[in-house]
Amino acid sequence: MALRDPDVPSELEEARWQAWKALETPEGFRTEIVEGFIEVWRTGHLAQAGRANRLRDALSLHLTGTPYVPYQCMYVVHRRNVWMPDVLIALRDTDEDDVQDDIGIRASAVPVIAEVVAPDQDGITRDRDRKRRAYARAGIPVYVLLDTYDRRGTVTVFTTPCPGEADYAAGHRVPYGTDITIPEGPAKGFVIDASITGPQRNDT
Repeated sequence: MALRDPDVPSELEEARWQAWKALETPEGFRTEIVEGFIEVWRTGHLAQAGRANRLRDALSLHLTGTPYVPYQCMYVVHRRNVWMPDVLIALRDTDEDDVQDDIGIRASAVPVIAEVVAPDQDGITRDRDRKRRAYARAGIPVYVLLDTYDRRGTVTVFTTPCPGEADYAAGHRVPYGTDITIPEGPAKGFVIDASITGPQRNDT
């Protein structure tokens, strides 16, 4: 039996894609397709947004003089999956071939994605597990995860995606307050420190 070409969407994948494009998402919510499921979730948690904004601003300074810039509120498309990361890095001037269906940028044009974990259980499992697998399948070279709800707060930098295994071969995790450096790509040498993450959580 011939294997199905993964770049050709199945009937179900195409139907889900069309349903997602037809959604009218209320203000304050995001919709994504993650691992074959349409997910709707609320945005606007202040602490989460603050970390994402500080990360974007610091990356802007780091990338000055390069052809890359950080983006927010931009969809990333891989086959019939679509995500809106908290921060991503891509070329300042993207090629037409890097844009899909006038919706977002192709995953192949995105060297770095960062997520700041949302405070609810769905957000935690989505960013830690489902999106980590999805980004690895898409071959995103660097995935940065700021997780306030792992112990008292941790930052993990995942590298070396293994698409067939839906995971990253390497990952380095440190607690909030400890410097961690992105080791490769356009953000190579960028340090994530307490000025971005804030202090560790004071659990009582």
